[in-house]
Amino acid sequence: MRYDLVIFDNDGVLVDSEPISNRHLAACLTELGHSTTYEDSIRDYMGSAMHRVHELIEARTGQRLPADFDDVFHARVFAAFERELKPVPGIAGVLEKLTADGVPYCVASSGSHERIRVGHRAAGLDRFFDDGRLFSSQDVGRGKPAPDLFLYAAERMGTAPERCVVVEDSPLGVQAAVAAGMDVYGFTAMTPAEKLNAATRLFGDMRELLPLLAAGDRPEN
Repeated sequence: MRYDLVIFDNDGVLVDSEPISNRHLAACLTELGHSTTYEDSIRDYMGSAMHRVHELIEARTGQRLPADFDDVFHARVFAAFERELKPVPGIAGVLEKLTADGVPYCVASSGSHERIRVGHRAAGLDRFFDDGRLFSSQDVGRGKPAPDLFLYAAERMGTAPERCVVVEDSPLGVQAAVAAGMDVYGFTAMTPAEKLNAATRLFGDMRELLPLLAAGDRPEN
């Protein structure tokens, strides 16, 4: 494999959480008078940290979200995770193969450490990620699309950015990986390919990932 470290986004890449999260986010915002559809939430907030939700609402309306907004939202989402959350189809096989081959990997997510842990337990992926492989936007000053989180993960894992590949499904995440100087494979199972066109490669089925990582070469333009 050309890469020394595989960095996975979490929501939509490891766990199939984006439909659940964005459904509840849209509902929470709408209840507060900020009319938001599921499609709006996907467009505006998918792949971002919670501070982006606060910033966009305040910029658009001049109003701040309640101080307990994050707690209320996460309580609903975590309860839904326990009932509904599944791993992304094919990801367990990818992680098992990387583990067997001794290929370093980690997760770098816009979500909080608690959100990542709750999701991994619900989806049965917690066995793959100890604390040393788990990084959150909570660990850095700026979330995606800033490169800080990916650069932090690479530093903590002892790998140069140019030797890393990021697996992402959001435009903000792809922007962050590119800004970090890393290759990025855009996962198009939920996100239209044209929104991830800055990625090094695109793929739509997680079973395609291992052959792509093994090839490891950039496409010719």
